[in-house]
Amino acid sequence: MKKTKISLKRSSKLENELFSLMQDLFPICRSITGNGVRKTLKILKKEIDLKIVNVPSGTKVFDWKVPFEWNIKDAYVKNSKGERVIDFKKSNLHILNYSTPIKKTISNKNLKKHLHTLPEKPNSIPYVTSYYKKNWGFCVAHDTLKSFDEDRYFVHIDSTLKPGSLTYGEFFIKGQTKNEILISTYICHPSLCNDNLSGIVVTTILAKLLSKIDTYFSYRFLFIPETIGAITWLSKNQKNLSKIKSGLVVTCVGGNGGFTYKKTRDNDSEIDKISIDVLKHTRKGFETRDFFPYGSDERQYSSPGIDLPIGVLMRTPYYEFKEYHTADDNLDSIKKFALNDSLIILLKIILQIEKKKPSFNRKQKNETSKLKSEVYQNLNPYCEPQLGRRKLYRNISKSRLVDKKNSENMLELSICWILNFSDGLHSLKEISQKSNLPLKLLRKTAKLLIEKKLLKKIN
Repeated sequence: MKKTKISLKRSSKLENELFSLMQDLFPICRSITGNGVRKTLKILKKEIDLKIVNVPSGTKVFDWKVPFEWNIKDAYVKNSKGERVIDFKKSNLHILNYSTPIKKTISNKNLKKHLHTLPEKPNSIPYVTSYYKKNWGFCVAHDTLKSFDEDRYFVHIDSTLKPGSLTYGEFFIKGQTKNEILISTYICHPSLCNDNLSGIVVTTILAKLLSKIDTYFSYRFLFIPETIGAITWLSKNQKNLSKIKSGLVVTCVGGNGGFTYKKTRDNDSEIDKISIDVLKHTRKGFETRDFFPYGSDERQYSSPGIDLPIGVLMRTPYYEFKEYHTADDNLDSIKKFALNDSLIILLKIILQIEKKKPSFNRKQKNETSKLKSEVYQNLNPYCEPQLGRRKLYRNISKSRLVDKKNSENMLELSICWILNFSDGLHSLKEISQKSNLPLKLLRKTAKLLIEKKLLKKIN
């Protein structure tokens, strides 16, 4: 019998354990596939008995296919003196993630076509990806562009993109009941600490502590590449999803901000009530957000065909802290107390679940929309469809906030909202009310999605 008692007090020992694990993980260049992910999981396996799963490239997972595996050894740009003016070994964020190999001398003009910057943050190296369209590039601080004044530069990216596998980790704690609580975090970001090494280390130590006590519910911990990893896991485990009664995505839990809880798609599920209650009685200044269908993997778990009540525990949310998706999100940006504090809150939420033993019964949903007109059905409801393949999403992924002046951004947002809530129960007017997006834009988007055979009008 397990008899260990879990402490709910901050301790320097635990803070150092969390931060030390982050230090071990920080140098690794991770992506959605590859050796970086496997190296990360190998380190985590020293803490918990992870089951490591490899899914071959080309495997069909709902509307997607597992991509080729990407690995990188080195990457740089040299000037005429042989000096590395861009050096992957100094920061793995210097590389456009998933860059294809290249080794040649090119013009300054051509080089700059492949350099990615953040003009609004001129001193920061951005994190940029191109997972599903072959490309190459480098990421640099915008202010350094003026130093590229030579006519020609030597470019070398020592990478491979070929058939391999997508790798994820899974850890299961068997409880008294088969009903499961899912705790999910993503493992695909390179040297970024708050987003999301903080989620990885806090979730790992949470699993380690929880495995030492007897629990009523069973607990399943997932360490997966964001988006494609969640889609892959859900596709492979579709028959067993009924066992999952609720859960949380853990991300951005190492910064200085107060807590933010993002509600489930139901906006009033048991996990919402318990999480908010714990925060209400233990932490001042927390914030709650209603569900929105973009962000992290909660959007896959909450897609209409999957429909799991999964909330998100964060401190300052993704997109909103100043270091987000830049090299500034490093070890110096992390607060040890925040890691420990986030772990304590998660433990309190779980212990409250264990105490209350909620049924996790959900409200019966209306058969039809309250507003009868303009009701649509998502024809691809199991996770997000691969929008990039249909030219509905940008191939180069740079993070950005909601920008109402950016038509591309607004289109992507409206696509997310329509696909997530076109379940035959919500009208376009209701979606407009939930999203605060103009009805005119949603109607235009719905027409486009019908043309792409992703949507049909049912009323």
